[in-house]
Amino acid sequence: MPIRKLPDAPPSVHLIGPTVFLVALGVGMGESYMWPRLVLLFGPEIRWLFLIGVTLQAVVMLEMARYAMATGESIFSGAARVFKPLMWFFFVVAIAVYIWPGHLSAGAAAFEEITGIPWVVTAIAGLVLVGVVFTLAKVIYNLLENVLSLLIGALVLGTAVVAAMVGSWGDVVSTITGMFSFGYLPPEAMTATWFPVIVGACAFAGPSGMQQMWYTLHLRDSGAGMGVHQPKVVGLRHAGAQEEQESRGYMFDTSDPAEMAKWKGWRRWVTFDALLLFWGITMLVTISFTVIAQAAVRIDPAVRSALMADDREVALTAMANAVSSAGSSVLGVVFLGFIALIGLNATLGLFDSFSRGQADMTYHFIPGAKKLGMSRLYGIFLWGVIIFGILILLFGPADGPSGILDTLAFLSTFAMGAYCVTLLLVNNRMLPKPIRPKWWANAIIGLGAVFYLGMLFYSLFAYGVVVG
Repeated sequence: MPIRKLPDAPPSVHLIGPTVFLVALGVGMGESYMWPRLVLLFGPEIRWLFLIGVTLQAVVMLEMARYAMATGESIFSGAARVFKPLMWFFFVVAIAVYIWPGHLSAGAAAFEEITGIPWVVTAIAGLVLVGVVFTLAKVIYNLLENVLSLLIGALVLGTAVVAAMVGSWGDVVSTITGMFSFGYLPPEAMTATWFPVIVGACAFAGPSGMQQMWYTLHLRDSGAGMGVHQPKVVGLRHAGAQEEQESRGYMFDTSDPAEMAKWKGWRRWVTFDALLLFWGITMLVTISFTVIAQAAVRIDPAVRSALMADDREVALTAMANAVSSAGSSVLGVVFLGFIALIGLNATLGLFDSFSRGQADMTYHFIPGAKKLGMSRLYGIFLWGVIIFGILILLFGPADGPSGILDTLAFLSTFAMGAYCVTLLLVNNRMLPKPIRPKWWANAIIGLGAVFYLGMLFYSLFAYGVVVG
């Protein structure tokens, strides 16, 4: 890679930045729906798996950022440098996993509870809305950062207020202590019906599937580290103004003490993102939703039996009823509105990231693709996944919004195990020795690969199923 200067790092303490994408995707259906549903069933002690999942993802985030900020390249380009078929593997996995519009489906189910409008109709309208918004955007990164920052702020404050109204201090204590009940797995959890759902929920503890890989593209677009030397992606309507993308990244001089000092500044910046903005906000929101779930069981104990009987949609209604019990049915409507908002919020982030990742690989590695330009390729993949999503909603095999979400979650686990392996190869083979990961970071990423792939294959071979 050509040598260029590393820009000066911004202040470590900050409020918004590229991590808002991971927070938006992390505070999604896992935290607000899948994990509270498991708490309804198995109690707050099941949350020890959530703690492992979200902590693993914070370390993954730091290591994904290492390569992207050092080179200005995405992790996909790094994978291609190690072994080009490895990159194409993720290209295929992204298509296989993200044709399932799970987040938007669950959000649309909440909207149906409020309005009576069938969830399929709302989900299709949401898909089209996402496509129109990104097609018209001048600079997509700037639009998305601003919109998601507002949505996340409303979500964090709103859910904390609602949880305070319906829950008790005992609920808060059991929610927190439950995270340290390591090894707790009741007999009902180890069944063909629920173990695959638990596997998917572990993947949805924070951003799931390939979202961490796509984060490297947002770092590049925000000008983090060597990403400052790369142009930004614009919407399809403004594709004529798109700057040509560089065919390779850059490297700074790791033997220069001044450059290494700037590099340490960038690492402090992204570490603040990982620990406070990502881990902290994700944990805060999921604590709020878990408190609401415990209140739901206390108010209506029959909800646990209904879930055990495989009536998965009942979880949403039970939590809304718990919120309503705080004083008004209006609060239940507000809660369902938050779930609908999360579905749209996560879909905005997911569809942008999917399109950005597929376009990046196509642009750089398929001959002739550069003639179309990055923004046109982005538009093709965006509308492609929207059309696929509509077809899945209308004719897909999954039964209802929870079925779609569970399928998406389970498939995400496979992608996450694979990206842990890829991350180890890229960072330890492609980066200069002074900026390679420490041994403990490599050990945690290796444990992540064992955690995700181990649970996935255990589910496959023990129960002969991939999703309940």
